Amino acid sequence: MLEAVLSRVRPSPLERDRLKSVARKIVSRIEELADARGVEGEPMLVGSAARGTWLSGDHDLDIFIGVSEGSNLSSALEIARRVAPNFEERYAEHAYVHAIFEGFEVDLVPCYLVEDGSKILSAVDRTPFHSRYVSARIRGREDEALLLKQFMKGTGVYGSELKVGGFSGYLAELLVIRRGSFISVLEEAAHWRPGEVIDLEDHSSREHEDPLVVVDPVDPGRNVAAALTLDRMFTFVAASRLFLEEPKLDFFFPAPVSPLSDDELRDQIAKRKSTLILLEFEAPDQVEDVIFPQLRKAEQSIRALLDRNGFSVMRSDVDWHRNLPLGGGERGGSEWRGLLRIFLELSVASLPRVERRIGPPVWEAEHSKKFAASHPYPLSGPYVEDGRLVVETTRKFVDAPELLRSQVANLSVGRHLGPQLRRGYKIYVGQEILEVEDLEFRAFLARYFSAREWV
Repeated sequence: MLEAVLSRVRPSPLERDRLKSVARKIVSRIEELADARGVEGEPMLVGSAARGTWLSGDHDLDIFIGVSEGSNLSSALEIARRVAPNFEERYAEHAYVHAIFEGFEVDLVPCYLVEDGSKILSAVDRTPFHSRYVSARIRGREDEALLLKQFMKGTGVYGSELKVGGFSGYLAELLVIRRGSFISVLEEAAHWRPGEVIDLEDHSSREHEDPLVVVDPVDPGRNVAAALTLDRMFTFVAASRLFLEEPKLDFFFPAPVSPLSDDELRDQIAKRKSTLILLEFEAPDQVEDVIFPQLRKAEQSIRALLDRNGFSVMRSDVDWHRNLPLGGGERGGSEWRGLLRIFLELSVASLPRVERRIGPPVWEAEHSKKFAASHPYPLSGPYVEDGRLVVETTRKFVDAPELLRSQVANLSVGRHLGPQLRRGYKIYVGQEILEVEDLEFRAFLARYFSAREWV
């Protein structure tokens, strides 16, 4: 069975030759631009493409442009801007260029050429050390890395970006280097517990508090698994156990999720009989790893608001959708940035107007006095129940959507999302969600309603 997986994920000789050809052209272009301007700029192919551990069909290249420690990264950035006409400038810890070159998506990243991976000037400076470390140890095990990466991809735990909170490619490769094979990695992972520590070089004494700690062999103070969430870690653990018990191709290649049709969405609403609420607003012009932590913060702030006011949230999720609506159509202005969506499912969305407020024990005289004074016009009370003061008052908000419309723009949701919310948003409730037709959102709903992992 594993050979059948490899036949689908191992790049063909033609694919490898094509990637090498494009990489050589980009490297040569960078060298020409650097020479013409009389500036230093050492191009380096890094990442899985450099190590032969990339999955078939992935047309992504990471090419770093190194400058000496005393230089300015701006010269390398200027070269990156001129490599391809189709590019955009992005920003992580510092600016880099994302370009399209002969059908490949290419990240052109300025970095410093430091001598020690533990003495970096910016986070990307350690990446060339990662590439050299893995390349020297992964030879002969590339297929094992491909199997592990596809297994992680199929079970939804691959990707260290903050949207996913999963395993990076580098982390997967280190696990293969440590254990030697895909199956051996799964056998070890099946017994992981929170706080697991893996140190390939036995050279770290630093304490970490992450669910999984994999000490970076080129920078002992860093945890390679720092982005991995507890849920993603144990989704992988559970999937490893199940696969070892009963191997199936579905672990690697799950059935694709189809966007919900109107009838399917109506059916879900009718079956669940909960209250579905969608908050939608325009995304700011920021990269994904800036947006998603703030989007999760907004989700938690909204849940806390609803909980404080007596509305029970059963489940929620968020996403960033950039697809066109069903049937096509043009997006104008800044709509290319897409829409941020916070989806909430409430067990209770409407409450009675009367609300009980439970106060302090009667024997706490001063607190009792303040409590009574803070409710001068109750519907009933104050009276004593189980030794405490109780009043029944008029609830300000009896409807969850009404509460959201009144308060959501004032919540703490992050420095980039706050201004966007205040510029405008839409709230859809129940059947109104049918008005949102774009395919990405309908696929998101399909995944939400059929949530099931290999556990």
